[in-house]
Amino acid sequence: MDTNTKAKGRVAPWNKGKLLGQKPPLNSKLRGCDLVGLRVHDVFHGSQVAARAIVMQKKTQRPVQFEITEQTRDAVAAWMTMAHLKPEQFLFPSCLSESPHLSTRQYSRIVASWVASIGLDPAAYGTHSMRRTKPTLIYRRTKNLRAVQLLLGHTKLESTVRYLGIEVDDALEIAEQTEV
Repeated sequence: MDTNTKAKGRVAPWNKGKLLGQKPPLNSKLRGCDLVGLRVHDVFHGSQVAARAIVMQKKTQRPVQFEITEQTRDAVAAWMTMAHLKPEQFLFPSCLSESPHLSTRQYSRIVASWVASIGLDPAAYGTHSMRRTKPTLIYRRTKNLRAVQLLLGHTKLESTVRYLGIEVDDALEIAEQTEV
């Protein structure tokens, strides 16, 4: 806290000097809280990591399906073997005894370190950037808002439009063209 703020008896805003708003996309359609809350049985079926999985979103209590790429399946399978994880365990257990799984804050720190390690500014990317990548790419390639809406589990098309950060007029024009 600076001396001017302290002298006036006010607390500095939490967001002073921080980059606000939507951040550039990375990859994964899950919110951080849903990702860290995954259990082994959510992604591991039979004797292998599934190509697709469904989880109940913590925020909306609605199911969302997501794909798991081959490279990710290989990495998850190797991680499960190395960590000796059982089906009921969290896929990303915490190192802290008081927490059963990685916290969203720990996840955020990991993402920041990954971003920094490839030479990008961690302030410009966040865990929610991970959720936006695939839908953003799908929209850019197809202009299919309905598909993106379904993939994200949004109930309102307007939410998807806002989420993608696309122009409303453009979105409405595309939506009018795709209505049945």
